[in-house]
Amino acid sequence: MISRQIESQILQSMNDFPSVTINGPRGSGKTTTVRRLFPGFSYADLDDFHTRRLALDDPEGFFAWFPEPVIIDEIQRIPGLLSTVQVRIDRNRKKGQYILTGSQQIPLKEAVSQSLAGRTSILNMLPLSLMELGREGIRLERDVQLLAGNMPYLYANNGISPSEYYKSYITTYLERDIATQNQVHDLMAFEKLLHLLAARTGQLINESSLASDVGIATKTLKGWLSILESTHMIYRLKPWYVSRTGQEVKTAKLYFCDTGIVAYLLGIETPAQMNRDPLMGQVFENLVVMEALKAEYDSNVLDSLFFFRNSNGVEVDLLHKRPEGMNIFEIKSAMTISPDFLKGIDFYSNKYGHASSAVIYAGENVPSYKNSSFINFHDAYQLFAQKEEKFRLHLQ
Repeated sequence: MISRQIESQILQSMNDFPSVTINGPRGSGKTTTVRRLFPGFSYADLDDFHTRRLALDDPEGFFAWFPEPVIIDEIQRIPGLLSTVQVRIDRNRKKGQYILTGSQQIPLKEAVSQSLAGRTSILNMLPLSLMELGREGIRLERDVQLLAGNMPYLYANNGISPSEYYKSYITTYLERDIATQNQVHDLMAFEKLLHLLAARTGQLINESSLASDVGIATKTLKGWLSILESTHMIYRLKPWYVSRTGQEVKTAKLYFCDTGIVAYLLGIETPAQMNRDPLMGQVFENLVVMEALKAEYDSNVLDSLFFFRNSNGVEVDLLHKRPEGMNIFEIKSAMTISPDFLKGIDFYSNKYGHASSAVIYAGENVPSYKNSSFINFHDAYQLFAQKEEKFRLHLQ
């Protein structure tokens, strides 16, 4: 079983709060992690019909059956249960009594803000990082990694292929997470949207064009994108700009929570297909952006990631806002260094300045080349999780 970097955050939060709420995509390892950390806790899975019925009909009876300390999985299925949790916390303020997990952020966030404000620590958990895989001696070649993705189940020696797993994953996601949404009345159109978004990973979101391609109203599309984001299927990377009247792009870029999902939706089934696919560079960019987001979540520091693009098309793929200044990154799927990779970095540096810069690519680590580092993608998580100056010294 692969240990997770966020475990220290969970343990600390359980010492500080009566409850901990962990958000994250279905299958990202939330349940496995907390059940391993707290083997003596009661466990209730609200995806189970009978458990859900008990929680809905008899909340106090639910806790008689699942006494504290307790892990409650998929709490967003019965958000009303949080009112009972609140009453029980206020009755006994003992720390570390409830672990709540959820794969739908919006209903869970609203319910938690109403019932458990000040009573719970909220953490976010994504699939395995490359650093977590590396600690187990798993270091896959670029195209294999993009195809496999980072979902823990695939690394548990289950003998299932990525295409088989992600086919089942999407089916479960549509049936359990989307079919229950009042805003979605056409699952076929929603699934079509998923495929269209996969072809647009790493691109700016053009809502009117996308809505037209799906055959739905722009207002409907906006609601569906919010659902995809709240269920952790997609992530919208915000643009960085100086002012609202400046020439910088102010539209978000879209990524998926896992490259294995993107590969499946694109119909890519082998590493050779991935290598030849014209979208491979965008899938690679998706991988690196998710590594940055995992590092952000694991350190419980939010809203520090951006991208930059101006009206002339000059772009920096990723900006990481740190206390020491803005660190800027280009993401390239190539295995060899090219001076062209630094064009966006040079433009941004000359106009706005930066603390440090690096190109994350598929080649060897190079501590310094034309004032930037070149970092192999397997080491991207460490780069985002610590000060770049320290990482650069380590490389030397």
